[in-house]
Amino acid sequence: MSRATRVLTAALLAAALAALTASCNDGGDPGTPSAAPAPSPTRSLYTLTPIPLPPEPPPSGKLIADIEQSSRDGAANRFQVWIDNDTDSTISPTKVTYEDARFRTPLSGTRLRDIPSQARRGFQFTEPDDPACDRTAEGGTVTVEYTVNGEHRSATVPVEDEAEVVQRIASSTCLELGIEKVAHLSWADEVTASGDGGKGSVGTMTLVIDTTGEPGPTLVIDSIAGNPVLSPGERGVFDANLTIRGDQPTQRVPVPVKPSRCDAHAFGESGSFAAFALNVHVDGQPGQFVLRLGPAGAANAIAYAKAACGFLTSIGGGEG
Repeated sequence: MSRATRVLTAALLAAALAALTASCNDGGDPGTPSAAPAPSPTRSLYTLTPIPLPPEPPPSGKLIADIEQSSRDGAANRFQVWIDNDTDSTISPTKVTYEDARFRTPLSGTRLRDIPSQARRGFQFTEPDDPACDRTAEGGTVTVEYTVNGEHRSATVPVEDEAEVVQRIASSTCLELGIEKVAHLSWADEVTASGDGGKGSVGTMTLVIDTTGEPGPTLVIDSIAGNPVLSPGERGVFDANLTIRGDQPTQRVPVPVKPSRCDAHAFGESGSFAAFALNVHVDGQPGQFVLRLGPAGAANAIAYAKAACGFLTSIGGGEG
């Protein structure tokens, strides 16, 4: 292409571009200058008006009670009755008493302290050693003796027990008393481990069955279940299949265990790593009995689990 041709082509392209630009800016009226583009409409700003919350209902003027039991409470053989002070004044309890037909005597609560208006406070009760195993009840009551505005008052109210805490306590204690007629069950303090006791090792706990020496009921230990830190057996459950009578010799039964999990959260949050559930039959009646390690056994068991998870170099070793 010659230089003259290139110049002509460039000129034609420039003219075409100018015409295109003019048509885009044209306001649509031939022969008049292009109008400036109209400003875009401004978006409206919306203000959200909060919906007013319904007013708080006035206090009913009553006390309301319910029962709760945390894992720490269970480990300490206690439960808590929570009192909701639905009155318009702070009350100062001087005595809190729980009564239930499944317990032979009234129980006295501890940790007495003020309950502000429309607030809840929990009061601790120790589980009785000898519940009334032949009695049933729909629920218990709590009597609160307190002072308010310088006056002494008392209120007895029914206690809600949605989780059936009292029934579980009575049933498990009665089951334990039935087991004690055959043998005293406990965990030995020693916890051994395979190999060097380090990561991946298998532990062994020992179930001690100290028989009474007297004939009587028959105890069958079907299986032993673990907890969030320690699992007996290969599948988290140890099939014991033990039939025990009081006139048999004392036994020591090895129970293999391994860590249930190896994350730090399991060790930090589990308050029941020392508890193992024994599924049993006492004279044909089924039940589940929770058998806990003693302080020394618990320390040895957790040391084994940490070593088997690699948190310690080995049982008795330093931090890994």
